[in-house]
Amino acid sequence: MIGHVARTPAPAVARHPAAVHLSRVTRLFDGLAAVSQVSLDIAQGEAVWLRGWNGSGKTTLLRVIATAMSPTYGGGSVFGFDLQKRRTAIRGRTDLLSHETRFYNDLTAAENLRFTCSLYDLDNQRVDGALERVGLGDVGTVRVGSFSQGMRQRLALARCLMRAPALVLLDEPYAALDAEARVLVDDLLAGARTRGQTVVMASHEAPPPHLIDRELTMDGGRLVAPVEPSS
Repeated sequence: MIGHVARTPAPAVARHPAAVHLSRVTRLFDGLAAVSQVSLDIAQGEAVWLRGWNGSGKTTLLRVIATAMSPTYGGGSVFGFDLQKRRTAIRGRTDLLSHETRFYNDLTAAENLRFTCSLYDLDNQRVDGALERVGLGDVGTVRVGSFSQGMRQRLALARCLMRAPALVLLDEPYAALDAEARVLVDDLLAGARTRGQTVVMASHEAPPPHLIDRELTMDGGRLVAPVEPSS
């Protein structure tokens, strides 16, 4: 009688989780869906442009990914961390640049960035260089309460450059910026791609094709363009 030969199972293949994984995410406000049934995978290191007009749901979707708000239905993960259960882990790896820059008005620009350093265990010596890079080197000792929206946006860019998070979320980052500052956004995107960061950028404008891997369109809270993950 011939005995059975035991087969050695093949070694498990290590798989890195998607940077962003969403499954049928829906977000309601007063019973109306700002985001409806969105399923999406974004690979690590991918740069995705999310295009849509005001009210299309793109801002809400970014806020869900950043854990600034929870989905009403559905779920997902960021770098394998559950959107609902592991918010702290996600926030430590993510930066959301939006109109809500969330700085302390009574602190100077440099003091706000040093506060960021204390939160994320970063070297304070990064602060001056980050301010210079975004054109705010001369106003580092000025209180942010006196800043224009454009200056606040520049300071938010400085904070993002200083942190270099694994996932960068940008919501209409060109808004309130002059031509020079818009170049800074493009430089941020280019640098993020070089460093292997994942980028999701929401805008009503057409994307710079040399800086992105994929363009998606949102309308009425839904993705209306192909959403297959990149290979």
